[in-house]
Amino acid sequence: MLRSMKNIYHLGVKEIRGLFRDWLMVGLIVYSFTYAIVVASRAQPDSLNKAAIAIVDDDQSQLTKRLADAFIPPMFLPPKFITQSEIDPGMDRGDFTFVVVFPASFQRDVMSGKDPEIQVNVDATRMSQAFTGSGYIQQILQQEISKFMKKEQNSTFARYVIRNRFNPNLTQLWFTSVMQLVNNITMLAIILTGSALIRERENGTLEHLLVMPVTAFQIMASKIWSMMLIVLAASAFSLIFVIRIFMEVPVEGSVMLFLFGVALHLFAATSLGIFLACISQNMPQLGMLLILVYLPMQMLSGGFTPFESMPKWVQNVMAVAPTTHFVSFSQSILFRGAGLEVVWRPFLFLLVIGSVLFLISLAKFRRSVA
Repeated sequence: MLRSMKNIYHLGVKEIRGLFRDWLMVGLIVYSFTYAIVVASRAQPDSLNKAAIAIVDDDQSQLTKRLADAFIPPMFLPPKFITQSEIDPGMDRGDFTFVVVFPASFQRDVMSGKDPEIQVNVDATRMSQAFTGSGYIQQILQQEISKFMKKEQNSTFARYVIRNRFNPNLTQLWFTSVMQLVNNITMLAIILTGSALIRERENGTLEHLLVMPVTAFQIMASKIWSMMLIVLAASAFSLIFVIRIFMEVPVEGSVMLFLFGVALHLFAATSLGIFLACISQNMPQLGMLLILVYLPMQMLSGGFTPFESMPKWVQNVMAVAPTTHFVSFSQSILFRGAGLEVVWRPFLFLLVIGSVLFLISLAKFRRSVA
């Protein structure tokens, strides 16, 4: 037993040294857990930022000037006042994303209790700004008119008070950064473990190992623990220094509990990587298999679409995927501050799924090297 553990340890150290000699893989790890998370999180801004807006003020009243002054940075650039004839040419050139038109006698109609129309022209080719900005403009106009009239915006008997738990400002960056980390952990675990086995096969060193006094179990176990250690260390660094400190994303729950769950997930993901490497003959085949396996697992894991919103048969199928339980406990711990009493069930599922994948991969690996 002691000899077997020593063999697993020394073979794992060999794998780590071999990985650090592969500069492409090292670059991929550094990129995936630093720059890729920052870029992916900020690629789609969670709020309107410096949108170009123009105003056609045919009323020139106190109210319309007050409404124009309400469009302030950083959501909007300083409004540009134009005429009716400049609307179409300006939007054709892409000078404005929004053009707000106040009709003549607007203030008088508002004061008399009428419902004058405000025309908002939107350049829908700028999809993210167009969708978000239209709602912001409507909200700003309603609030300013309500203040001007010194009346409450709603005259209903019930007053609705909305409180957002865990993410009060609905900041998309908080969500996308953590989900990007979760996705990259799974991807790197499969790639590193699978490529380690294929690299041994292509370099001819796998045959050298087989003539040594080591077993297939020891070879496979060494690759799993070494790659788990690399990805786990990179995950901890990314969560603490990139997401928490650099991006200033609050992490509610225990980091150590999250990393313990990551270790369970890596056990399953690295075993899956060994299985895919046993099926593949070279790196291009591994890449194709990774697309066919990894993308459906990630898309249907609940990280992009709430798991409860999926069809029941999809939920039943994805219950055996490790990414489903990984996303579940990651959101519970990092977003909601859940403890072990809440996430023990996904932990248990990951342990069972990882053990099954390990045994299947071990049997496949033994047959492939027999």
